[in-house]
Amino acid sequence: MTTVCSAPGKIYLFGEHAVVYGEPAIACAVELRTRVKVKSSTKMSISSDIGTTGLDFEIHPYVSSAIQKMGTPEISVEISSQIPVGSGLGSSAAVTVATLAAINIECGMCYEKEKIAQMAHDIEKEVQGAASPTDTFVSTFGGVIEIPSRKKLDLLECGLVIGNTGKGASPKKTANLVKQVALLKETYPDSINPIIKTIGSFAKHGQVIVAQKKYDELGKLMNINHGLLDALGVCTLELSALVYASRNAGAYGAKLTGAGGGGCMVALTDSQEVVALAIEKTGGRAIITTFTKEGVLQE
Repeated sequence: MTTVCSAPGKIYLFGEHAVVYGEPAIACAVELRTRVKVKSSTKMSISSDIGTTGLDFEIHPYVSSAIQKMGTPEISVEISSQIPVGSGLGSSAAVTVATLAAINIECGMCYEKEKIAQMAHDIEKEVQGAASPTDTFVSTFGGVIEIPSRKKLDLLECGLVIGNTGKGASPKKTANLVKQVALLKETYPDSINPIIKTIGSFAKHGQVIVAQKKYDELGKLMNINHGLLDALGVCTLELSALVYASRNAGAYGAKLTGAGGGGCMVALTDSQEVVALAIEKTGGRAIITTFTKEGVLQE
């Protein structure tokens, strides 16, 4: 038998960095998926774009950790992904969740989705040293999620364009950006604390606006959120160039997604082709996609 499972990537609508300090955030699953094919085999192997290995914690750390955690060495695993690595779109969460789900079905383990999400978060923590449960939760369950309550919000019904700078933010770089914001907060609490609070307020207002389907209003808040992330020093020239190109092309709003320092930005728009072209002309790679209510699923 062979089992194929896929899991989606994610973007942040609001709340990067502020979520570290207990403020709410809104994260959304997007229809970029990592597919994992698992089958019983006499020889353990893991195949992906970066090569074929056995259990290898350098080349395939997340998949190797998933196999080890499930105690299933007698399998072969094949990975294909639409999610760029190191881009802030939750690529490691998606491959971990999809691998665990495929092994779970192939080997008849009967774990519930809650357990899959928890194990995936544990694996991300082991591999990275620290990890938010948000990526693995959204990849497992899909939809639009308010953090930390994990309340499901209405699915956004407008288009989405992701702009990739091509400059990945490694886990080490992400950790440094988080430390950089913490130092700013410590040095200038009177100035930085209100910025963190305001970023948190966008998630609160955003819940209401998502329910009202007022995407132009949502876009305005995204624009302000981006400006405040820039004020915290986590934006880059390349990210801002793609953000402004998207807005100038008529997007409702655009902002960086994830920790910053590289990676991706996102634009809400009903003119996806126009915004995508503006991103490409500015030197980014445009990915046209949609929001999805589907988390991990068997294909």
